[in-house]
Amino acid sequence: MTFRSHMDIALDQARAAALRGEVPVGAVIVRDGRVIAAAGNRTRELSDPTAHAEMLVIREACRIAGSERLGGHDLYVTLEPCPMCAAAIAAARIGRLYYAASDPKSGGVAHGARVFSHPQCHHTPEVYDGLAETEAATLLRDFFAGRR
Repeated sequence: MTFRSHMDIALDQARAAALRGEVPVGAVIVRDGRVIAAAGNRTRELSDPTAHAEMLVIREACRIAGSERLGGHDLYVTLEPCPMCAAAIAAARIGRLYYAASDPKSGGVAHGARVFSHPQCHHTPEVYDGLAETEAATLLRDFFAGRR
């Protein structure tokens, strides 16, 4: 089977989030090459601090699967997941995590809490970083530059 990235869809979701005034982070969950769920951040719109793109797609994919477990699913996200999202990824048993830009300030995978390396973490997905990193980082940098 040939690898096909779905980061382009996550980037589209991030752009849409930026247009809504949300921090431009997008995510997509894929199983067997088929998109199951896609979303961008909606924390402001929903007045919900947990409405990160990753949380939204995990909720939707679990609803569709009829299960709280998403083994065999891949998650693409434009920014390194925060500790909350990393914990949800572990709890959902996501198979592979692909993320674009790293997040030294608030990341929870390679930075900060490093959730997957804790002994309390019951599942660690395969992690691949740097996919479309420049494009995702530029989108975030431009968004925040416009706010200053």
